[in-house]
Amino acid sequence: MSQTISDVQPNPLSARAKRILLIEDEHFISELYNRALTRAGYEVTTIIDGIDGLKEAQTNKYDIIMLDIMIPNLMGTDILKRLRDPRQIPPIRSKIIMSTNLDQGEEGRAETEKLADGYIIKADVTPKELVAYLAKIKL
Repeated sequence: MSQTISDVQPNPLSARAKRILLIEDEHFISELYNRALTRAGYEVTTIIDGIDGLKEAQTNKYDIIMLDIMIPNLMGTDILKRLRDPRQIPPIRSKIIMSTNLDQGEEGRAETEKLADGYIIKADVTPKELVAYLAKIKL
């Protein structure tokens, strides 16, 4: 079951040494998130393209994958489905947090939340709240 931002409280000690793959094509948002997450002790890799993001996610090097829904060349929802496919070898152990500024509607969001470990609306989350949210994810 996925969590929302309001479900968690910050725990700065749990943020150390986690590796994050940030698949986000909007430069301003990726810079904002990257700066906040790096300051909080995360190792962050940013990719702006869906195909490249999928390839990097499949390396299984990351604790958390922050995955934007609308990215070039391959939709985030398609990446999510491929990463969660039971035939994926090796199985992806990363926690996947979907992010969007789009209203997917109830049905689309429910389907995405079934496969993801979390879901955020970027416009509703400050970088500080994002750090707190990710710090509470159990790996």
